[in-house]
Amino acid sequence: MGKWATFPHAGEFTYTPASLKKQWARLHAGDCEPLPTHSEDLAAWVRFHNGDFEGATLAGLDAGESGITAANKATCIYANYLEPKESQRLSLLMAVAERTQAQQTRQPERINAWYWQAYALGRYSQGISVAKALAEGLGTRVRKALETTIRLAPHHADAHIALAAFHAEVIDKVGALIGGMTYGARKDVGLRHYQTALSLNPHSAIALVEYANGMVMLEGERRMDEATALYQRAAHTTPADAMERLDVELAKAELADG
Repeated sequence: MGKWATFPHAGEFTYTPASLKKQWARLHAGDCEPLPTHSEDLAAWVRFHNGDFEGATLAGLDAGESGITAANKATCIYANYLEPKESQRLSLLMAVAERTQAQQTRQPERINAWYWQAYALGRYSQGISVAKALAEGLGTRVRKALETTIRLAPHHADAHIALAAFHAEVIDKVGALIGGMTYGARKDVGLRHYQTALSLNPHSAIALVEYANGMVMLEGERRMDEATALYQRAAHTTPADAMERLDVELAKAELADG
């Protein structure tokens, strides 16, 4: 996989299998991932929540079928936040897209086989440009995967966030008319998915950040004050694991850039 960068706040989170079980519902409120039943899978998740994304990926893959979701999530979060080389970042995301495609064939009811495919392809699309990705048909694949996720798990807050972002980014890049006619993107639907995500997981820093971004894309600078307030809420949330720490740092960066 090449050398992975380390989590910049190493040691801040020190979950054990026992403590992770107690916090599982809180930590997975966004993705509806069930508590693992095998110790090998739980060990991979411990690594993930503590910020050892490479270790979580390797442990998840070593655990076999039941550990793939831990590996996929660890790879996606690492690629999105920490991988410095764009080519490597895109390669990691595509590896997840391929793993999830195979996972869907074997386990079509596995919720996060669909969600992490959508996440990986969505971030990959942002990397190559949303317009190019739409032309290559990736937008349709992302939307289908997210809609399948929500069909299987209506309370999957993270899928609602991602589907909202799909609507917002398509409209932002190609306009409301073409976006609606060609890709089924609608402003009202996007805003509704953002609001649903926050109602399901109100303390999610990334939901607040994505809602702020989408609000501006869909409704312009007139919503900037509201977007800034969302960034501020996100920046002041208390992270419960390594991923949430990275989400909070993103919110702080958005405020600094603003």
